[in-house]
Amino acid sequence: MKKNVCILLFTFVTLALSAQRNVDRTNFRAGLNGGAILGDFSDDYSFGLGLDMYHHWGVSKAMDIGVTAGFFNAFGEKEVINNGSSTLETEFANLQYVPIGASLRIYPGKNVGFKFGGDIGYVLGINEGNEGALYFRPSLGIDLRDGTNEFNVSYFVVNDDVQFSSLVLSYLFLF
Repeated sequence: MKKNVCILLFTFVTLALSAQRNVDRTNFRAGLNGGAILGDFSDDYSFGLGLDMYHHWGVSKAMDIGVTAGFFNAFGEKEVINNGSSTLETEFANLQYVPIGASLRIYPGKNVGFKFGGDIGYVLGINEGNEGALYFRPSLGIDLRDGTNEFNVSYFVVNDDVQFSSLVLSYLFLF
């Protein structure tokens, strides 16, 4: 699995570097994200905060490809179980991921800041007992302030034995 992800990343980077001469929309993006935890983990984790970093190259007027990395921390909840005469309190440890992947963005219209696409790759589990897994992150975004900032909405999914998912809002600065 890790070998396939590395081959996929290498292919995207190679295509991106060879495509730089076609369209000059090359940029670096970095920003903050936050979101609600959904699915299997929603009872044990309240919300997540993170950092996104991208480097995109323009392949055509309608498409960018690139690489991405970041950090995401899901905050654990406290749970109190009351059994009449006794009370048990537990606290779930934070889940921490470092996603590393390939990125694709499609621009459907001419001179429109709207884009859609996604990221795919591998997340490294940082905290104890948190193994890495394949992840994907479809997204919708819009450029703000004449293309110097971006706001996007995405769905971050880690496919492990139990699926972790989060609806994420991000604000990115383009350099």
